[in-house]
Amino acid sequence: MSADPFLNRPIGRRSVLRGGLGALAASAFAGPLLTACGGDSSGGGDGKEMSFWNFYGPADDNGPQSKWFVSLAEQWNANNDVKVELRYIPGKEYLGGNVLQTAFQAGQGPDIFLISPGDFLRYYNGGVLQDLSAQLSDQTKADYLPGMLEARSVDGKIYGLPMEIEPLAMYYSEAAFEKAGLSEADLPKTWDQTLAVAQKLTGKNKYGVMFETAPGYYQNFTWYPFLWQGDGAVIKDGKVAFDTPAAVQALKFWQDTIQSKVAPRKALGGGGGDVLANLGAGAAAMQQSGIWAVSDMRAKGQKTKYGIIPHPTPEGGKQATDLGGWAFVANAKGKNPEAAAKFIAWALGSTDAEGVERGRQWNTVVKTNVPPRKSVQQAADSQGAFAEGVLKKFVSEIAPTGQPEPRFPPEVYQPIADAIQACQLNATDPGKAAADAAEKIDTFLKTYQGAPIS
Repeated sequence: MSADPFLNRPIGRRSVLRGGLGALAASAFAGPLLTACGGDSSGGGDGKEMSFWNFYGPADDNGPQSKWFVSLAEQWNANNDVKVELRYIPGKEYLGGNVLQTAFQAGQGPDIFLISPGDFLRYYNGGVLQDLSAQLSDQTKADYLPGMLEARSVDGKIYGLPMEIEPLAMYYSEAAFEKAGLSEADLPKTWDQTLAVAQKLTGKNKYGVMFETAPGYYQNFTWYPFLWQGDGAVIKDGKVAFDTPAAVQALKFWQDTIQSKVAPRKALGGGGGDVLANLGAGAAAMQQSGIWAVSDMRAKGQKTKYGIIPHPTPEGGKQATDLGGWAFVANAKGKNPEAAAKFIAWALGSTDAEGVERGRQWNTVVKTNVPPRKSVQQAADSQGAFAEGVLKKFVSEIAPTGQPEPRFPPEVYQPIADAIQACQLNATDPGKAAADAAEKIDTFLKTYQGAPIS
């Protein structure tokens, strides 16, 4: 690790895709840094089996995403001596719990697992992540869009391979708007308009708008765009920058949605990102979520007519979204780190026709994402994946305003999460919440010795 945690290596905005796309983000969990590492005891101890913990498959519903993961393992196992053993962990437990942390602290961590950029530094600083660089060809590295690998790199070494890009937007129910006597002209462009329109859309057993209320990396991820819209930041030039008008107004906006009772204190189903269980079920008229919800609605919410719009902005603010995306990583202290790295490079980085098609299937058929690789994007375009409808809008209008989710260690993430929760659900003064968070972050930064925060 570098002795200087604030080297001039920010990820920044990148010109990607059609007109510019930043990189990444998403969710996970908070807590202390890892204190122990080790291979998962559920597999063999001779390095001939590698455990792969994930929240996709093999799932009980045997859905398309589960089948993709099962097929991936089967293809690998048919051609390699070191086998991959999938372990499915339900999404709520994986994203919102501490299953991974507990396993690593007990020396029982998996050989392969999924993490988001937001939780990268927890595992890197904890000495968990295996360097994948030696397994990645120059062709593979060049195939990734700018910014995709940098978010998972330290000192030029790559520690995670992204499988997707997931921009956020606002979903709205056409039926809810029609029932309230509203038209497309009423779709909100500002925060004040959002509150006013949401008031008209709110009724018995239905809220006008919805943002995530459950604490976690996912909630932070979804809140950052509102901070960025006012040109705000958490850390700037190596120093805390959270106690600013941009942070205060973003905290207040989310607070106002709850205080005015146009947004719920708790989402249904899988949480604030679950469009099917909330907007699709008629419980919310507008809802912030990511591009992944398109495939969910396509599979199970066909009767719901909906559209998407960019995040509304404060007066004088700029458009912004956060770009999520999970990555495969290998446990450096696992049973066979080199084989795990080889599997990841094959699964997500293969540049042959089979590898490109595997990426296309994941990003545009079994799930809806923006592909992180140029070749996969070209294959998707050749099939018209983003030629029309909401997916076209995601790619042409939403994603180009994106920024990467900052990779914050838990000691930076947690004060932000506490500020959001305090304002959103406990009516805390946003100015005080921002100041308190900034003080905690500043105290931590003075002694931080980990990898660069960016």
